[in-house]
Amino acid sequence: MRLHAILLAAIAASCSTNTDKSSATQEAQANGHEPIAIEAAWTDYFPGTVDFEITTPDATGAKIYKDIIPEPEKYISENARRVLQTLYFSPDDSIPQIDTIKYVVRDFDGISYKSGGGKKVRIDYSTQWIEKSFADNDTAKLDYETRGVIYHELTHAYQLEPKGCGHYDGKSPFWAFIEGTADAVRVACGCFEQDFASKDRPRGGNWMDGYRKTGYFLYWLQLNKDKDFIKKFNRTAIDVEPWSFDAAMKHILGDKEENSIENLWNEYQAAVGDLETASAN
Repeated sequence: MRLHAILLAAIAASCSTNTDKSSATQEAQANGHEPIAIEAAWTDYFPGTVDFEITTPDATGAKIYKDIIPEPEKYISENARRVLQTLYFSPDDSIPQIDTIKYVVRDFDGISYKSGGGKKVRIDYSTQWIEKSFADNDTAKLDYETRGVIYHELTHAYQLEPKGCGHYDGKSPFWAFIEGTADAVRVACGCFEQDFASKDRPRGGNWMDGYRKTGYFLYWLQLNKDKDFIKKFNRTAIDVEPWSFDAAMKHILGDKEENSIENLWNEYQAAVGDLETASAN
């Protein structure tokens, strides 16, 4: 069993505890955080049966979750479709078949993680994190954070896995692919700020750093190099073996020196101002 822990920044908040679902939606729209539309090709796609459970119902975060998300099975299924349409061109693609998504809200010290594999996956979401994210009673921002968490974890359920590039060890290309893609999907779905000047985007680093550092890079490539980059990047897990970042980039963008992973990373860093900042320091 492999646990995919996620490192997330805390989200500040500002509304009342009894804000209803419609006003939360209005606030989300006003803040630019409305969920992305589900494309027609995916509206009837079966992402797997959602087996939802709150195992610590007396926890404050559990009560908040129940108030904010009255139909968790529908909520999880709809967000699964958003993940799938970000990772794949169509339901006919080589998508891992998930029969059951066991989704557990419970009290633990952490944020969220995905476990299991094959046709049955499990996602645990912390009531402590829910409570912290709702510290200022902002319903819309809690929904924004909860969707962001689920986008990341469901990416782990549906993404392809590259071969010949290590294991999930916190440092290999395999690990960077897995965690970088998950945060790229979260950015693309609008649950990290898409402004590269935002505090959501970590500065500097390397494409091998995973999570948001890799994720924002992949999203930048989608905006600036190929509008289907994230889908094609996910697909390289099948098409490129042994897998490497350099081979994946050249497979998608063309076998030219300008498309080497190092050149693309440097171009990205310059475009978002990180190289300029580093030289100034």
